[in-house]
Amino acid sequence: MADFVHHLLFGIYPYIALAVLAVGSVIRYDREPYSWRAGSSQLLRRKQLIVGSVLFHLGVLLIFAGHVVGLLTPIAIFDALGISHGAKQLLAIVAGGFAGVAGIVGATLLIHRRFFDPRIRAASSFADNMIILLLWAQLALGLATIPLSLQHLDGHEMVKFMNWAQGIFTFRSGAADQIADVALVFKLHLFLGLTILFLFPFTRLVHMLSAPVRYVWRPGYQVVRSRKLAR
Repeated sequence: MADFVHHLLFGIYPYIALAVLAVGSVIRYDREPYSWRAGSSQLLRRKQLIVGSVLFHLGVLLIFAGHVVGLLTPIAIFDALGISHGAKQLLAIVAGGFAGVAGIVGATLLIHRRFFDPRIRAASSFADNMIILLLWAQLALGLATIPLSLQHLDGHEMVKFMNWAQGIFTFRSGAADQIADVALVFKLHLFLGLTILFLFPFTRLVHMLSAPVRYVWRPGYQVVRSRKLAR
């Protein structure tokens, strides 16, 4: 039974989460384009919002980039560059620890602002509240893995996660077996991460997929009021 649950969570659920992420995001952008935004309450507690938002986004973006590069880069490339598993593990601990602390401090400020200001709380949806709490929990779980990672500075544990992630993206059978014996906190971290991807299209996180690149080549314009309208 335990083997079945493990295969379900880490061999099948990743494909469900990624499929919902991709298809759900496309459908939402096509059917509800005006909901493709983060929403704003910046007129309320603006200073706390700025500090919390900067720290949170900085931490999350660094962690996301680190996970993508660290997990999906083929091991052969690191070997060719002369980067040992131990060095990669240490870099992940240091950089991930810094980004994780920045992210969770920022998330804590945003949660305090959202839940303890009656005006902001009244304007917040269930999805807004749920996703920031899940992200805080995910950051906390990530930081909780550091003490365990320090016990495996040879990088052997990280290789397991690399083989799992690359196995999922290349549709290799038995990918879940790669992480069968890792600590529970790692599995909770992976499961919650997949769940956040699953929920992604239904929350304000979709704004992460948008970038105002069209403003780079958009021609400038000037708004001119006619005298008749001015009167």
